[in-house]
Amino acid sequence: MTLKRFLTKNVAIMEKRDSGNSFFTSDSQRLKTFVKSLGTLKEELRNIVENSHPALNGERYLTDKELSELLSVSRRTLHEWRANEVIGYIQLGGKILYRTSDVLALLDKNFHKPYEHKL
Repeated sequence: MTLKRFLTKNVAIMEKRDSGNSFFTSDSQRLKTFVKSLGTLKEELRNIVENSHPALNGERYLTDKELSELLSVSRRTLHEWRANEVIGYIQLGGKILYRTSDVLALLDKNFHKPYEHKL
């Protein structure tokens, strides 16, 4: 049974019980908006699931492409950072993976506090 059919059926039951004082009617704008919102939510949840990275032992990993997009650097720059041991990585065959904790540590290590001018 689809969600829309389920809601329509239950709203009709609620209307019979409530005898005219119902919040929804089967053709009400509120119900239509609610059902449309559920469809949007369903799509957003699908995107989250498709784009999420499962944790392995509590750690998340990024691919070379994902990290280059996230940091706005080229994949060649990432290659140079690996060669110069700037960033840790895992290589499985031809696949390069980066632990998010290593990336965050690199960012923290290279963080420079802004100058605070004292009056």
